[in-house]
Amino acid sequence: MAATPQSAPLGGLARAMVQAGRLKEVEAEQLLSQAAGNKSSFIEQLVASKKATALDVARFVAETFGYPLLDLGAFDEAHVPANAVDRKLIASHKVIPLHKRGNRLSVAIADPTNLRALDEIRFQTGLAVDPIVVEEPKLLPLVAKYSESAEDTLKNLASDDINLDFLDEESAAKADEAATQDIDDAPVVKFIQKMLLDAINDGASDIHFEPYEKFYRIRFRVDGILREVATPPLAIKEKIASRIKVISRLNIAEKRIPQDGRMRLVLSKNRAIDFRVSTLPTLQGEKIVLRILDPTSATLGIEALGYEPEQKAALLDAVSRPYGMVLVTGPTGSGKTVSLYTCLNLLNKPGVNISTAEDPAEINLPGINQVNVDDKVGLTFAAALKSFLRQDPDIIMVGEIRDLETAEISVKAAQTGHMVLSTLHTNDAPQTLTRLMNMGVPTFNIASSVLIITAQRLARRLCNCKQPVQVPQQALLNAGFSEADLDGSWTLYGPGGCDRCKGSGYKGRVGIYQVMPVTEAIQRIILAGGNSLDIAAQAQKEGIKDLRQSGLLKVKQGVTSLDEVLSTTNV
Repeated sequence: MAATPQSAPLGGLARAMVQAGRLKEVEAEQLLSQAAGNKSSFIEQLVASKKATALDVARFVAETFGYPLLDLGAFDEAHVPANAVDRKLIASHKVIPLHKRGNRLSVAIADPTNLRALDEIRFQTGLAVDPIVVEEPKLLPLVAKYSESAEDTLKNLASDDINLDFLDEESAAKADEAATQDIDDAPVVKFIQKMLLDAINDGASDIHFEPYEKFYRIRFRVDGILREVATPPLAIKEKIASRIKVISRLNIAEKRIPQDGRMRLVLSKNRAIDFRVSTLPTLQGEKIVLRILDPTSATLGIEALGYEPEQKAALLDAVSRPYGMVLVTGPTGSGKTVSLYTCLNLLNKPGVNISTAEDPAEINLPGINQVNVDDKVGLTFAAALKSFLRQDPDIIMVGEIRDLETAEISVKAAQTGHMVLSTLHTNDAPQTLTRLMNMGVPTFNIASSVLIITAQRLARRLCNCKQPVQVPQQALLNAGFSEADLDGSWTLYGPGGCDRCKGSGYKGRVGIYQVMPVTEAIQRIILAGGNSLDIAAQAQKEGIKDLRQSGLLKVKQGVTSLDEVLSTTNV
């Protein structure tokens, strides 16, 4: 008669719980058997059986074996010395290093009777190991996070099917050479491609790659607001920076000074997106910002920009004239470039010679001669303008009037039969004229050359999930509405929140404009040396809406919210 096989004697935590009367021996054996079959731990199986909670088990272990008990929920994981223990040991033994002082290492562990785990950590680190008891359900997510390699994390963050091309006409061979130097490894490449593609799909204008002491984050600027989209492992910050610098034709060995470059992502045979790349050395590494330059934004058409009918008519009338100056003003990021490019597209015909001086040229426009100014070699806006005038131009665009020399040449060009388009940084249209006066441009030159000035802002457009809101009447009056506006014929809307707008309540942006033609009355004020207040008062008499009034009109139309208008316009 064959002998009945004997089960292995209980050990470790199971035996301690049986001896303490917390479990029956048969129950402990059954749980150990189930744990082995499920490839889980004894504690996991014990908690799953509801014979004890994770906290009960942790307290029992701490009291029985004399180890300290720690609530991992109250521990700042930023202080985890993750590199102190090999990630394979972290994964196989489900432990997390908590603190290293001298030759001692504190380790979070749910079952300190796992002597093999402690011995292997002691052998690998060469340190004395102090176990700290924690609840296993709180431990496992940290184990999963810190046992995963940077490459595994990137593979999870990036989809496997992304395979886009970067177009680098000048130095493709150089990129291939750099690829052999551990810069062009597949996980980093796919991750960067996914970030760029996500940014394009989200309608982002900029991508920020930002290294910090304890973490690395990536943010998109969507509709003028930065939001965090990914936190890749800090360990791969150098690989990300090097990869972006390689495809942007920047010096990957130079990390002490800022660099600027460009790259192009090919999405399809008929579509490619340009990126303007800027690197900045910070305390914790190189911060990289990518400006997305989508050529389709320059071909939207003037109807898509948000001009009111009378504003659009005034602008089209000005740009259709044979000569004169059209000025667009507003802060950085207010859409001035798109407005100018839209005007250039309207004027871009086979019988017209158009030249632009930009810093830098953001979007390539076929049929237009675009020049990047470079102060280092003496190619300033003024120098480019002088050269343009010898190139038989019909239309000239100057990226920005920054100084008296550029202003005087622009005015001269406008007076000698050329259409000149340019930008300035002022708060509104009337202040643009006084800015030119303050630069030193004679008033008679300003009065005779400037045709129209457009001041603009960008406000976030309400998503389709917008909801009616109630605001006290006095608050509406304070915002700029008149008593006549509050007749109940329109509804005030605010942001809602849905999947389409990702809960923000806004999707896309709309322009708010002050379009001020320089009429004879305004010319007389300029010639008399009037200031911006005098010009603004005359513009109001002529029915020109200022930025706040134009914004409030968008509020009445339900296009944007009152909060957006108040935050983007001055009274």
